[in-house]
Amino acid sequence: MAVWIALGVVVVAVLYIISVYNALVKNRQMAKEGWSGIDVQLKRRADLIPNLVETVKGYASHERATLEEVTRMRTAAAAVPAGDIAARAQAEGALSAALGRLMAVAEAYPDLKANQNYLDLQSQLGGIENELQMARRYYNGAARNLNIQIESFPSNLVAGQFRFEAMPYFEIEDPADRQVPKVSFG
Repeated sequence: MAVWIALGVVVVAVLYIISVYNALVKNRQMAKEGWSGIDVQLKRRADLIPNLVETVKGYASHERATLEEVTRMRTAAAAVPAGDIAARAQAEGALSAALGRLMAVAEAYPDLKANQNYLDLQSQLGGIENELQMARRYYNGAARNLNIQIESFPSNLVAGQFRFEAMPYFEIEDPADRQVPKVSFG
């Protein structure tokens, strides 16, 4: 009888470990899927930037420093290794700031603001930024779920045995990006 009880305990323990392991794998895959969604939107934005820069260049060629900064930040963001989420978040934050300065420069040129190509590009960029925001939120939620499971007892025992690692959040690195933008009509 004691053998059957011991065997039952072992079977229950093995089933529990399998269940926790599968949940960890599922959460890790959801986080990877979330990062893939961010990556797709960042690629779309990177592909759009050269067209935007060329359109602005035609109207504001003397704003060379701003245009070069956007191009440099795009190149730096593209150079970050695919798995380095923290570095990618930082590089993309710098690119977002440079794009913001580019849009501010563009506001000073009424002809440019009325140009249909520029308006289309600006609209597409706005749509991509919205998609990026949603993708970042999905990724951060998936990373949160994985991280909670990795850190919670007793699943942390299984996670440690199988070397599951916490996923970093996609966060704003530059405190200036958290500031409310100044709006002026005069």
